[in-house]
Amino acid sequence: MEKLKPKLFSVMKTYTREQFVKDVVAGIIVAIIALPLSIALALASGVTPEKGIYTAITAGFVISFLGGSRVQIAGPTAAFATIVAGIVAKNGMDGLIIATLLAGVILILMGLLRLGNLIKFIPYTITTGFTSGIAVTIFIGQIKDFLGLSIVTDEPLIETMDKLKAVFVFIGTLNVQALLVGVLSLAILIFWPMLPGFLKRIPASLIAVIAGSAAVAGLHLNVNTIGDLYEISNKLPAISLPAFSLTTVQNVLPDAFTIAILAAIESLLSCVVADSMVNSRHRSNMELIAQGAGNITSALFGGIPATGAIARTAANIKNGGRTPIAGMVHSVVLLLILVVLMPYAALIPMPVIAAILFMVAYNMCDIKTFVNLCKTSPKSDIIVLVSTFVLTVVFDLVVAIEVGILLAAILFMKRMSDVTEVEGWKYVDEDDDADSLALRVVPDHITVYEISGPLFFGAADKILKITLDEKRRCLVLRMRSVSAIDATAMHNLEKLYEDCQKKGIQLIFSHVNEQPWRVMEKNGFIEKVGADNFCAHIDDALKRAEQL
Repeated sequence: MEKLKPKLFSVMKTYTREQFVKDVVAGIIVAIIALPLSIALALASGVTPEKGIYTAITAGFVISFLGGSRVQIAGPTAAFATIVAGIVAKNGMDGLIIATLLAGVILILMGLLRLGNLIKFIPYTITTGFTSGIAVTIFIGQIKDFLGLSIVTDEPLIETMDKLKAVFVFIGTLNVQALLVGVLSLAILIFWPMLPGFLKRIPASLIAVIAGSAAVAGLHLNVNTIGDLYEISNKLPAISLPAFSLTTVQNVLPDAFTIAILAAIESLLSCVVADSMVNSRHRSNMELIAQGAGNITSALFGGIPATGAIARTAANIKNGGRTPIAGMVHSVVLLLILVVLMPYAALIPMPVIAAILFMVAYNMCDIKTFVNLCKTSPKSDIIVLVSTFVLTVVFDLVVAIEVGILLAAILFMKRMSDVTEVEGWKYVDEDDDADSLALRVVPDHITVYEISGPLFFGAADKILKITLDEKRRCLVLRMRSVSAIDATAMHNLEKLYEDCQKKGIQLIFSHVNEQPWRVMEKNGFIEKVGADNFCAHIDDALKRAEQL
């Protein structure tokens, strides 16, 4: 069984001074990358800029310290932006803190109950669908700031479709200067990584922030900055407890489960990607516990939900980070930046933030994967993929995941029921079939049916289609291809046995596999039918039928 032991304690046994230097360098670089992203994601989440940095500092440190991965970097991610914005709009900051605390507790329980491996049961089509959907919602949410629109509404816009509608309604308020700053920032984000040599190693988002801020301040452009819309604070994160109430807990509990599941999925996916890059193996259950502890810490210090960030984790690896020390250094550096440089964040133009989030959305969406799945997947998988995507954009992530998993389960059961067959053996004369020497001799008073595939509630009705001929004295069921049965199939087998009893037909089973055998034994069915009527091979079953 997987150990519940942080990776930090394992890697320190062989830790060297050379690796410490590499971890420090990687941590500093990742902190520089995380700074503009943390601010941008906080604003996209409907909270003040410093709360994104609080999250990267507190949750990032705790998750690296306790985590089950050598190289995971945690902090605010785009996946949570729309969820967090919705919670804040409906239940305020106290509601968000309570939801995050509850999510942390759920994640810790998932880890302690060893549920880390259950994440694999969430289909790839669902994760791709809602990830692409979140990317689109982030993109739509940033159009307003990118174009410099002045949108005035009675209530804050929460739903993605309302935000998109408002863009068309208020398109006449377009600010050309804001658009030019946004285009400049977007061009830097796209083309800067293409530069040769050392320059491309400088984070493009940092260059975009500096260039955009300089342009707005130097040319005195009429463009909204963070400082125009938000109050900037460089105070150290301090513990603050929310005002708990049963009503608030009930209101945010569904959101807490969504945060927990999404944090588990994203962090473990990030761990898998990181494992392939450093040839390591993460401890999934310990990672879930660390994610839970990190989210509780973030909430207590006024932050927002956090999880493993694939892009920042990859940057850590590429710059030499190989132990959790790099993630801890990244948090400490962000703490220093918060105290020293946070007041300057007021100068960052909102179109620059929008451009950064456009790039986050583009990288998150992975259009090639989405299109390839639509081209190459079975129809049922395409239905799940597109449904999850559309529901995420039109409604919200909770509805998308619920419907996506339900659809995937129903379509999977249909596929399984389609491959389950209950067929009677064909009776042929020796003169009519050239391969009759390879066939078995079955007396006239015996009927043989062969069952193929799992017998579960979606396919159990096929048992009732077995025809009972009173002229025949024995019914042999060959079950060598039945890997599993459930309670519904067991009920139908009992009904078949009762019908056989009424018509004086003896029921005999051939080659019952381990799982069906355990179910039948626990049910008392083997004792009812008689252990002698369960044979290991079809030839033994036919001999038994002849004897009877």
